[in-house]
Amino acid sequence: MKLFGVIGNPIMHSKSPRMHNNAIKNFGFDALYTRYNLEDKNKLKEVLIDLKFSGTNITLPFKEEAFAIADVKDNSILDIKTANTLIIKKSKIYAYNTDILGFLKAIEDFKNLNKVLILGAGGTARAIAYALRYNNIKEIHIANRNLARFDSFKDFTTMLYEDISDFNYDMVINTTSAGLCDDSLACDKKILEKVFSHCKYAFEVIYNKETSFIKLSKKYNLIYKNGLEMLLWQGVFAFELFFEIKNQQNSIKNFMLEALNLE
Repeated sequence: MKLFGVIGNPIMHSKSPRMHNNAIKNFGFDALYTRYNLEDKNKLKEVLIDLKFSGTNITLPFKEEAFAIADVKDNSILDIKTANTLIIKKSKIYAYNTDILGFLKAIEDFKNLNKVLILGAGGTARAIAYALRYNNIKEIHIANRNLARFDSFKDFTTMLYEDISDFNYDMVINTTSAGLCDDSLACDKKILEKVFSHCKYAFEVIYNKETSFIKLSKKYNLIYKNGLEMLLWQGVFAFELFFEIKNQQNSIKNFMLEALNLE
């Protein structure tokens, strides 16, 4: 039996095991998908090897570490330097990022995007920033609470939250963990209110609850989505990599969606 899983911290909220195990069952594969709460990022490689994983999804806050430990990196992630999917074959770790395609699938019906603000500067923000660039978005701005991570965004306009002065964005995306375990916002509420008053779309990567970011989006009548569609589609693309199958996206999606709808 092959073992797959999702690794992160926190991780108990993850719907990935339900999604992947339903697809595994329906395809008849001899495999199991679990979750693992990792305390120390320096032990990521050790966990992969010791538990004999055949592949894993990687979520917050270990996507950059996943890229770093990989022996073979897909060409599409060399710029973003972050990975959310690892495959282990013949003692080598292969790294991919299905967040990019998953995000683009999730926002397919968001039209006329020219200027986008991303809150946060971690691995998910980097994947989304490059996804938007691949989609020919003209202006992509990154805002964060400190300067520490901006070295990874040299090709983008960056600023601290308190320095946001241009409020005319078509879409705002929260890639931070703010709101995951509490009711916090990534930045000062007054700043977000100014941005939302000029905005049309909002996207929240958190999917397991109605966050304060989503509540504020509703207050300003924005068209919004949480991260559930992104989770679904990145899972579809990861499943293809795990089991080396092609031309089955619709079936995988339907099996995973069935699992989500059972909750």
